[in-house]
Amino acid sequence: MPRAKASPRTKSQTQKARAIGREGHDSTDLVIITGMSGSGKASALKAFEDLGYYCVDNLPIDLIPQFAQLAVTSSEIERTAIVVDVREGQSLDKFPALLQELRGTLRCKLIFLEAKDEMLVRRYSESRRPHPMGRRGTVPAAIAAERARLEPIRNIADFIIDTTKLNVHELRALMLEKFERGAEERSLMVSCVSFGFKNGVPPDVDVVFDVRFLPNPHFIMKFRPLTGRDPKVARYVKSFPQTKEFLKRAESMLKFLIPYYIREGKSYLTIGIGCTGGQHRSVFIAEDLTKRLKRLGYNVKAVHRDSPQLK
Repeated sequence: MPRAKASPRTKSQTQKARAIGREGHDSTDLVIITGMSGSGKASALKAFEDLGYYCVDNLPIDLIPQFAQLAVTSSEIERTAIVVDVREGQSLDKFPALLQELRGTLRCKLIFLEAKDEMLVRRYSESRRPHPMGRRGTVPAAIAAERARLEPIRNIADFIIDTTKLNVHELRALMLEKFERGAEERSLMVSCVSFGFKNGVPPDVDVVFDVRFLPNPHFIMKFRPLTGRDPKVARYVKSFPQTKEFLKRAESMLKFLIPYYIREGKSYLTIGIGCTGGQHRSVFIAEDLTKRLKRLGYNVKAVHRDSPQLK
């Protein structure tokens, strides 16, 4: 059912929109959200509602062309967002051709949300809701069947967003950043993750910095129970010239790289910073790089995998 309305347009705005629609170039945005069950489609739709979009959840595919035309001609609707997913059943087979037809007349974007299987299983376990692909079988089997079913739609998406590492607030922030007026079409969420090499490199990192070349506070007894967030440890690690030089060069490299990741369409970037145990040097470097990237205007957070007191 409809969730929200955009503010009404003036008469001149309405006439202009109708004229543009007749020429085949619509000024109204139509965003279609689809993807895996449990990947956050409802949360994404709420974010579009906050942006002033007219939102509809689970609109039947056969009604999408009429709804899109209504969005073009209505004086009450300026931008629209709808959810289409596996609940459509066999009608879902029509969607790729329908989307191609819509793209010929509308400015339309398709967002595909997904997450790793283990995260989807966990989310279903926590919510205790049945999976729409089957109530009698196992959740992993249903997820596998849904992933295969949605693959043709995933292949034609404008944005593919993995929500495995995103909570509802981070997903909302990503949607707002991507689609609010005046923002760049492609944005990036950055995570600076500290870790200890003795526990292995995180499997999902995109860039890894090894800071084991820095003097180790672990060998100073008063620092051993502390972390790199402690001001005394931070001052110690930062006191060495190689630390200052590394931070300067790392910031410069990331300043160069991140715009290219954005240009290639990445939705998130994970920067791993590793030391021996993940307690001191990597924690300090992750915190410092987070501050530097925030000053550059990026959406960034620090995560400390192997420091239990910081989780």
